[in-house]
Amino acid sequence: MASSRRLLSRRTLLRGAGTLVALPYLEAMMPSSVLAAPLPKPPARMGMFYFGTGMNMRQFTPDDEGKNFKLTRILKPLEPHRGQFTVLSGTFLEKGGGHDGAYPFSTSIAKDQKQSISPDQIAAEALGQDTRYASLQMSVKRGTGFGEQALATIAWNRQGVPLAAENDPHVLFTRLFHPDTEQQRAQQATQFRRRKSVLDLVREDATRLQQQVGSADRDRLDQYFNSVRELEQQLARRVEWSTKSKPSPDPDGLRDFSKSMIPEGVPGFFYDTYAKLMYDLIALALQTDSTRVVTYVVRTELAGGVYPEFSVSKDYHALTHHGNDPQNLEELAKVDTIYMQHWAYFLGKLAAVKEGDATLLDRTVLGFSSGMGIGHSKDLLPTVISGGTGLGIEHQGHLKLADKTPLANVWHTMLDRVGAAPAGSFQDSTGPIQALIKA
Repeated sequence: MASSRRLLSRRTLLRGAGTLVALPYLEAMMPSSVLAAPLPKPPARMGMFYFGTGMNMRQFTPDDEGKNFKLTRILKPLEPHRGQFTVLSGTFLEKGGGHDGAYPFSTSIAKDQKQSISPDQIAAEALGQDTRYASLQMSVKRGTGFGEQALATIAWNRQGVPLAAENDPHVLFTRLFHPDTEQQRAQQATQFRRRKSVLDLVREDATRLQQQVGSADRDRLDQYFNSVRELEQQLARRVEWSTKSKPSPDPDGLRDFSKSMIPEGVPGFFYDTYAKLMYDLIALALQTDSTRVVTYVVRTELAGGVYPEFSVSKDYHALTHHGNDPQNLEELAKVDTIYMQHWAYFLGKLAAVKEGDATLLDRTVLGFSSGMGIGHSKDLLPTVISGGTGLGIEHQGHLKLADKTPLANVWHTMLDRVGAAPAGSFQDSTGPIQALIKA
């Protein structure tokens, strides 16, 4: 007997007052045969987050261990998410410490040396083939900051080139969700054809040059070729995706992304609004499968890090030079707690998104830390892994690692869980943290 169940078109739109709203996937849009079959497993995702200039580790690091540890003042906002995060004590960044700690944060390579590919880009190569954006770079500061102490990105490609980050939630929202016009799509295709022909000419000239230069220059040309190929791939990707519709996020409860909002030096700027916009964007980007890999520099080195609403007496950098002054230490802990309140908000956003019998948080592994601890040290780093229980992460509450455990072990663990673990050695890692991996 034929089923009388009426299918709802996937293209169904809500119409009203001149507005069209796309619907999410509903069971009514799926044939009974599809509903009876097991749903495909949602993809793995990964995020890396940088908190510049360390934290007040005296009020961050728990005294006791295990899943039932007592949260410290700074970590207290994470209480609702107990069981979904692990605080890691003992992480160490050999090339870190001081204000150049952002450079080796994701590569373990000092500022004055050639950088290598960062973990997020390794993950992007494995996870980003089917998404509009292989990875998303976000920051409180636009660009790369390369050559400065206040690095604005923690993402590096295979040629050791930093990838620029965006700090305006309006720009990011437009990039992710605002539909391109026909004119824009045609312009992108034209630009691609023009640039590709120019790149081909340059490549031919460079190939001829190889016969005329020494080995050192040939190495430079090889690096150049790699950069050319990478740019071609990026351009081709843009053209391919320009013909595909961008996702339409559910407008219910969506914040206002209509106006530009950049953090530093803007009258009336309110950090709480900005932080939630940025975390909302990450959740939306992952939920809509616009990308599966994100990096976010939440706080840079040196300038900034505090805002008038925090009601503290100095900028964050000045507070870290506390001199054991009780007021400095108190205000430092106050600021760090505010940042953890926003992190808790972010975890809540991901946990609220259902994916079958799991959540977006279950299918996303997140790691945050810094290039320094307290007092600009290279150890006692504020390190936490969150989410990923659906990827085989077994959270331990507070896990004390061996002294001077490389921070790279954390990234190694995350790459392992999203199925992107590199073959052979990885940075200065001694291997994934086995206590975090489900047997």
